[in-house]
Amino acid sequence: MSGDGFLDQWVAALAGELGVATADIDVQAILDVARDAAHNVMRPAAPVATFMAGYAAGLKGGGAQHVADSTAAASAAALAWQGTAEAQ
Repeated sequence: MSGDGFLDQWVAALAGELGVATADIDVQAILDVARDAAHNVMRPAAPVATFMAGYAAGLKGGGAQHVADSTAAASAAALAWQGTAEAQ
């Protein structure tokens, strides 16, 4: 998980509520997607990008590898984003 005790507690509690294994949750990768989307697209893109990465991983069957692939793709897309303010 993240190495931050309070965040780890929250992630474990939320995982329990959602019925997902904490072993499949790469908190740092999720935070990286959020950072990349917020800084390179716009702040509201952060939760949307993290949700979409998770959703895509789930559609592909879930598990650590699909999560890693989806978060990497989402970060890459945010870092490559060349949209303009007019398009937002």
